[in-house]
Amino acid sequence: MNICAPFAGIVRFTVAVGDTVATGDTLAVVETVKLEAPVVAPGPGVVTSRSVEDFADVYGGDLILELGER
Repeated sequence: MNICAPFAGIVRFTVAVGDTVATGDTLAVVETVKLEAPVVAPGPGVVTSRSVEDFADVYGGDLILELGER
């Protein structure tokens, strides 16, 4: 399952590759100017890869990480 940035900003991850997550867990936070938005898991899974580094600039719709099945 591909997880994308909701809008342009700086991404800060709260999970690492290999972490198991449940529905609703926060995977990352994207912040811009004075707005922070959590990126939450839409379903349970395992973080299989991160497409960008911590504190990287991203655009809305950019792939930031992938979740695989548990």
